[in-house]
Amino acid sequence: MSDTLRPPGKIILLNGASSSGKSSLARAVQARIEEPFWHISIDHLRDSDVLPTVRIRSGEFPWTSMRDAFFEGFEHSLPAYVRCGNNLIVEHIMENRAWLLRLARLLEGQDVFFVGLHCDLAELERREIARGDRKVGDARRDFHQVHSYCRYDAELDSAIASEANADRLIAAWHARTPPSALQRLLDEAGQAD
Repeated sequence: MSDTLRPPGKIILLNGASSSGKSSLARAVQARIEEPFWHISIDHLRDSDVLPTVRIRSGEFPWTSMRDAFFEGFEHSLPAYVRCGNNLIVEHIMENRAWLLRLARLLEGQDVFFVGLHCDLAELERREIARGDRKVGDARRDFHQVHSYCRYDAELDSAIASEANADRLIAAWHARTPPSALQRLLDEAGQAD
């Protein structure tokens, strides 16, 4: 089938603080939803050694000068996957409103279902310490900001088991109607700018 005849994919976009359970939720959705969905995240790229991590950790390559390009490159890859007909479950942390609007503009016109995953601060901090692979304090920082400028198609609480949340997410996804939350955010931002 040629690219011009293949329908575009769909995106389920998960936003939540570091250690909020986005990966567990994404895996549960992927295991239950009736269509094939990729599960993609920044962590997958980091953990697969796409980045020159050893040289970043040594200070040879300063992460601060690479970080913005890394995140923007990840975001720009998403429309390409979708245009080729791939369905995606994307984990992301909307660190600020500018990031959110940038991604909303990139995904404008696509079928995007934006989900906020909430988690109690004490539980976030417990998970962050237990994981041992996160900078302590990131969860607290995220908790106070990542949902403050977002509008969602669905909101879930990670105190509920991932499997039950996946079922709720899939049911809400099936019941979705336009315009999407991201489109409404863009419309509001256009009026405000």
